[in-house]
Amino acid sequence: MDSIAKEPRTFSINLWPPSESTRLMLVESMTKNLSTESIVSRKYGLLGKEEAHENAKRIEEICFASANEHFKNEPDGDGSSAVKLYAKETSKMMLEVLKKGPRTIAEEDTPVLDGPPEPTDTVLDISGGKRAFIEADEAKELLSPLTKPGNSYKRICLSNRSFGIGAANVAGPILESIKQQLTEVDISDFVAGRPEEEALDVMRIFSKALEGSVLRYLNISDNALGEKGVRAFSELLKSQENLEELYVMNDGISREAAQALSELIPSTEKLKVLHFHNNMTGDEGAMSVAEIVKRSPNLESFRCSATRIGSDGGVTLAKALGTCTRLKKLDLRDNLFGVDAGIALSKTLPNLPDLVELYLSDLNLENKGTVAIVNALKQSAPQLEVLEMAGNEITSKAAPALAECLAAMQSLKKLTLAENELKDDGAVIVAKSLKDGHTNLKELDVSTNMLQRVGARCFAQAVTDKQGFVQLNINGNFISDEGIVEVNKILKAGKNSQNVLGPLDENDPEGEPDADEDEEDEDVDAEDDSGLDSKLQNLKVEQDD
Repeated sequence: MDSIAKEPRTFSINLWPPSESTRLMLVESMTKNLSTESIVSRKYGLLGKEEAHENAKRIEEICFASANEHFKNEPDGDGSSAVKLYAKETSKMMLEVLKKGPRTIAEEDTPVLDGPPEPTDTVLDISGGKRAFIEADEAKELLSPLTKPGNSYKRICLSNRSFGIGAANVAGPILESIKQQLTEVDISDFVAGRPEEEALDVMRIFSKALEGSVLRYLNISDNALGEKGVRAFSELLKSQENLEELYVMNDGISREAAQALSELIPSTEKLKVLHFHNNMTGDEGAMSVAEIVKRSPNLESFRCSATRIGSDGGVTLAKALGTCTRLKKLDLRDNLFGVDAGIALSKTLPNLPDLVELYLSDLNLENKGTVAIVNALKQSAPQLEVLEMAGNEITSKAAPALAECLAAMQSLKKLTLAENELKDDGAVIVAKSLKDGHTNLKELDVSTNMLQRVGARCFAQAVTDKQGFVQLNINGNFISDEGIVEVNKILKAGKNSQNVLGPLDENDPEGEPDADEDEEDEDVDAEDDSGLDSKLQNLKVEQDD
């Protein structure tokens, strides 16, 4: 047996290390997964192609190094367990990146989110692997590193494991014994599948154990809290006066829950990041959220997307944001704001001189709300790097104001105008504003805008000579086959290859834009490609022979 155990590895089939091409394929696969629409990305946010590639490359390097170290001490010698570790860790880290959502400018200076990893003995993370119930024995084993004398754990992540009462009773004393050294606690998604009463009891045990800790980061997302859940965390929340980051996403935060949250947090003066994504807050709940915002003058990143807030709540929230003069990222996507809330927001924007990322998609702004906002941005936010205004019923009538605003935003890296009604008339105007300058532009999304051949050519011409441009999305339009050929020629002739053109699987080359019902000048609708081509002369688009 000994002689067999000592046989050299050269006689076995080694699965490790992977070839360089395999590693590169994994990076590309992860990039696609991080930047492609999915259930997870819809919940936490979609990464841009460049950011996805950066994260994929970083994840692969870290996981390869970890698996390679494991391989050196692997008992069976064929590399199989190293391969399993490699796959498991990459999957785990990809989920972590998606949960954090797209990188924000406000968070780039925050070590916990973007800096190099801290030594492993300061972070305990048990969130890897499949979501699972844990009871007392497993909790004791998983949390055992926290019981070692002289440990230096500052950050704990207990997410993705469902704690029952037995496990909570084990965790409580352990957490209480180290709470004075903790600075960051992630207890998101830690009672999934438990009966309500048991889940509330678990929350109370954790809340009591962590009461009095001095945290800078707290994540209680994905716990279906409601008002009862928020109040179950009352002891923990009431003791926090130094929070810099608070995440309460996908928690069933209703009007009552939002009011309870506002009541229980004693101080938000140091708060820099506040995320409320995917809740059932509504207009009345927005009033309580607005109160928290007004007490948070140092906010740099505020996310209140998909929270069912209508016009009245939107107006109140927009006014409250005027006190957050250090705001760098603002995400209000997927609410029911309407025109009035859009106009209210336009009056607040001049008070936000540091704004770098603005997400205003699916807010029912229409032309009037859109024009008010872009007119404000033109004067107050030329430094903006990300602007998203998809799904707001923006037509060619708003295009001149939008174009003037975009012309002033020479730092723009990402522009999303998808799911509007610009048509070719609006496309000509908007594209012209992007053609000159905008050397930092990397992503442009004008999908589903009733564009035809001319509009598609305009946008291709606008980006073709921009060094470092990554993706042009013109999917979901009515571009003829000839138009697609022209777009490819334009891109191929510029500084970028045809690879920057996104998928066209939803383009309908036989389709026609709907006629405008409320257009005063019917001749605009009837304008053919020749009339539009005359406008293109200012863009110096070369006509094919």
